[in-house]
Amino acid sequence: MSNKYSADCEQCFGLCCVALPYAKSSDFAFNKDGGTPCRNLQTDYRCGVHKNLRNKGFRGCTVYECFGAGQMISQVTYNGKDWRENPTLAKEMFDVFPIMQQLYEMLYYLNEALSNDDTQPIHKDLKHMVAETERLTMQDPKFLLELHVPTHRAFVNGLLLQTSELVRAKVKNNKEKNKQNKVLKGKDLIGANLRGASLIGDNLRGVLFIASDLRDADMRMTDLIGADFRDADLSGANLTGSIFLTQAQVNSANGDSNTKLPSTLNIPNHWLK
Repeated sequence: MSNKYSADCEQCFGLCCVALPYAKSSDFAFNKDGGTPCRNLQTDYRCGVHKNLRNKGFRGCTVYECFGAGQMISQVTYNGKDWRENPTLAKEMFDVFPIMQQLYEMLYYLNEALSNDDTQPIHKDLKHMVAETERLTMQDPKFLLELHVPTHRAFVNGLLLQTSELVRAKVKNNKEKNKQNKVLKGKDLIGANLRGASLIGDNLRGVLFIASDLRDADMRMTDLIGADFRDADLSGANLTGSIFLTQAQVNSANGDSNTKLPSTLNIPNHWLK
């Protein structure tokens, strides 16, 4: 998928390091209020501990993805005006950021759906929704701040659900014939023992796999949008053909060199240590 829908920190004014709040936890080493710069943010808008985020207690930063919203706001919406030299724009810029992030996340999923051959029957609708979502991203800050994102997300989600059905159809039908099909959407599987489980073709939207044992699990052709893999063990698991899985989700999990991921995603460095 195009890098257009992933963060390019070189073109951003460190927006995620300022706009977003976080609380001291296993993911963050200290508390930070929204709109307050992280103490690790340098004057050049780069992170002073970027290469050692996990070791320095900032694992949460490694599993966040703006999908390209940061550079869009920095270079297009505000035409290169940064919040340090233009303090009167700072609060507005920080308020616009999470809205743009949601729109770019939708674009990420829509473009993934378009790239899948199984979605040919709805390509026209997907292209229309991509164009409409891109139109929204080009609007001025006032428009964006008044935008009712849930309404637009509902239209997008309808197409993503159709995508899921089309991609999983063949596998799902086979499983239904064998009376093996399970609908796990939204289930709480925190800490579950799913080692070697056959989840092929399942709807795993929003499933909580936190700290679950998914070693050697068959997760091919699954819908993984919003699934929470924090501290899950994906060692040896097969996720090829799965849809709507992001690099941030993968980064939040544990795995090894035997884990099979979709071709657009990479094995995180901490899996190989």
